[in-house]
Amino acid sequence: MKYKFAALTVAFAGMTLLGPAPSYADEEEDARARADVRAQIGETDPDYGPSFNWRGKLFANKKAFIDSGARCSTRHVTDFEQYLHDLSHENWKLERASAGRSVAERAVSSVNVPVAVHVIRKGTGTANGDVPQAQIDAQISVLNAAHAATGSPFFFTLASVNRTTNATWYGMTPGSSAEANAKNALHVGGPGTLNLYMAGIGQGLLGWATFPQDYAANPKLDGVVVLNTSVPGGGAVPYDEGDTATHEIGHWLGLYHTFQGACTVKNDQVSDTPAEKSAAFGCPVGRDSCSGRRQPGLDPITNFMDYTDDACMNTFSGGQVSRMDSLHQQYRGTL
Repeated sequence: MKYKFAALTVAFAGMTLLGPAPSYADEEEDARARADVRAQIGETDPDYGPSFNWRGKLFANKKAFIDSGARCSTRHVTDFEQYLHDLSHENWKLERASAGRSVAERAVSSVNVPVAVHVIRKGTGTANGDVPQAQIDAQISVLNAAHAATGSPFFFTLASVNRTTNATWYGMTPGSSAEANAKNALHVGGPGTLNLYMAGIGQGLLGWATFPQDYAANPKLDGVVVLNTSVPGGGAVPYDEGDTATHEIGHWLGLYHTFQGACTVKNDQVSDTPAEKSAAFGCPVGRDSCSGRRQPGLDPITNFMDYTDDACMNTFSGGQVSRMDSLHQQYRGTL
């Protein structure tokens, strides 16, 4: 007599497995992934809002979408790794000072970042992910407006656009062979060139990025990946005003999420972004999730490094600008 449990068929007579058995390794990997998301975003606020349809998947509400980890898939940097990188950065500044080379902040819009855009599509036409040139131009304009308005030294110029038809690469996910193959084939330039990949990325994700300190170990993997419909006018409401790229490029320039470290003094390693207990979503004006005496200030919900809707985002703090500038000088070889 046989009993079927999903894909597993067990023949009791010979204890023969005729289908794939449940994998404890897979279960452990899923548990690790869930724990990593929880560690990254914290315990998000309750949400009694309506259901949220995202790329054909219905979530109970926007909180459920944020809790899924799809908002940003840039890898989580642990407290210890943060400490090591920041120690390295402080040592770098001391070495420069001892050699008579200061790390001065550079003037607004004085540092050119060439952008190599790689459109990965399933075929021609927007229905197949073929992002039109007008939307690419609009994305560059959004980046420049965000950085100029906040006193950033960076301005972005479109250096090149290439279009590749590859259905496997089109649905790539972080750490996958598809991502590695696409980037190894398409990546151009050195550490100062922003390789921006636009594709119909898998797992319902919006985007991810590498950090500047990752470049030396994996130069070909350096860059930013965004959902092709997150560009201005792309249709991925409420994340289609181009600020997924702004957010992910913030990581590429060395910023952490504003809620990194939760209600701690160090939190995201930037002193003028108020501490934030967990990722915000929507546009919760007046939110104050860290109300202790040592964490003054309302949550930075309008900051590009939070998880709020694109329409809510408009800010990099002065400390974030300084951090991006300094780390860019160290890791991206401009001086």
